[in-house]
Amino acid sequence: MSENREWNADLKALGDKIVGLTLLQAKELSDYLKEVHGIEPASGGAVMMAAPAAVAGGEADEGPSAVDVILNAVPDTTRKISVIKAVREITGLGLKEAKELVEKAPSPVKEKVDMDTAGKLKTQLEEAGAQVELK
Repeated sequence: MSENREWNADLKALGDKIVGLTLLQAKELSDYLKEVHGIEPASGGAVMMAAPAAVAGGEADEGPSAVDVILNAVPDTTRKISVIKAVREITGLGLKEAKELVEKAPSPVKEKVDMDTAGKLKTQLEEAGAQVELK
């Protein structure tokens, strides 16, 4: 990143507001963008446009192409900090929000991710000490 770059004041203010959102507010913003504008977050956290509907005669449905990674529980309370760190790394959440997500399990950590990514995230969370489910 360039330290000398000047940012548009409106964009800077918007970015600062987004960064300051709570987990609940971020989820609500995500739902709004998806339902009203057809925009969904990509698995990497970037925003991307919703894909157009498949054309007739396209690929056959091979089962779910996207799944949710659900944190079911942290059975060993001594591993809770490791799970919170893993959740923060996966989601980009702040410490408080990640802790809240872990404490209110079962709760989704990532939604609508491809099976390969979901498997990697599940392994990462399980290695930290969590019980995880893919739905």
